[in-house]
Amino acid sequence: MLVAEYMGLPFVYVRPEPKKHGRENQVEGFLQKGQNVVVVEDLISTGNSSLLAVDALRATGANVKGMVAIFTYGFDIADENFKKAHLDVFTLSNYENLLNLAVNKKYITEKELTTLKEWNLAPDTWGVEV
Repeated sequence: MLVAEYMGLPFVYVRPEPKKHGRENQVEGFLQKGQNVVVVEDLISTGNSSLLAVDALRATGANVKGMVAIFTYGFDIADENFKKAHLDVFTLSNYENLLNLAVNKKYITEKELTTLKEWNLAPDTWGVEV
């Protein structure tokens, strides 16, 4: 069920880019200029795609109050990107909680935990021989 529907609030959808036909909208749905908006995301990695949606909403005159998401990897780059965009972000869970649960349930070993934490520190360069 959509969060907006559950809360009895209007819902809009933000496309990754404007449609190539019709009205060529990027933001679909009824949105008044100055209307308060909270962006709902499923997953945050770098924050780039989420911030494209925020930019599109702000371009229509929406007042983006913040973002909520189900999960974040907790990458430093995402924190930097959201800070630059002056956007508060709240998540239900994160990578650290996932790892803790995986260890507690014995899905991963301590050695695997170390590897996964190393990956999370620099996923773009992890495993690359220098």
